[in-house]
Amino acid sequence: MTSFESLTLEVADTAAAETFYAAFGLAAHVNVRASGEPTTGFRGFALSLVAAQPGDVDALIGAALDAGATSLKPAAKSFWGYGGVIQAPDGTICKVASSKKKDTGPAVRGFDRIALLLGVADVKASKRFYVGRGLTVGKSFGGKYAEFDAPSSAVTLALYPRRALAKDTGVGQEGTGSHRLVLAGGGESFTDPDGFAWEAAPARSLA
Repeated sequence: MTSFESLTLEVADTAAAETFYAAFGLAAHVNVRASGEPTTGFRGFALSLVAAQPGDVDALIGAALDAGATSLKPAAKSFWGYGGVIQAPDGTICKVASSKKKDTGPAVRGFDRIALLLGVADVKASKRFYVGRGLTVGKSFGGKYAEFDAPSSAVTLALYPRRALAKDTGVGQEGTGSHRLVLAGGGESFTDPDGFAWEAAPARSLA
């Protein structure tokens, strides 16, 4: 494996999930497929959307809530910027934030960057595992955060301490069962130290 290429959310109702992620603006970034695997509590990951300004954050969160999401943290200012957290109908947690505290133009329902945050027991150990699998570290802050270069994916892959990620998104860290998340990259299938499943990336057409 030398790349992270896509992510798939496993959901109980694919039609409902596709409708939600289209309304939220994530249809081009996430895949969904049916799964009846049991899961409870925190599933160990979150999607992080970075928008240009507070108005864009509000527009995105408003679209998500209108489409059936639940608010975990209402959007608000903080010392680092402005943001909030929602939970999709299928249970996926999404953090929407901007480093800006004031708008500089008309609000749009869009974001500049999206990252998949995996909540792990040991960031340093998981980083070593993925480097050993061929991924390249783009950013690293000791045991607090690690981000990989992902040129073939529209989504950045990053590692975050599980406890800290749960706290940041407003949920308890306890959870059991399936992550209901499958990642794709390279040419092999495996499971990482925290139980996140990887599948071989589909072959690309030369046409």
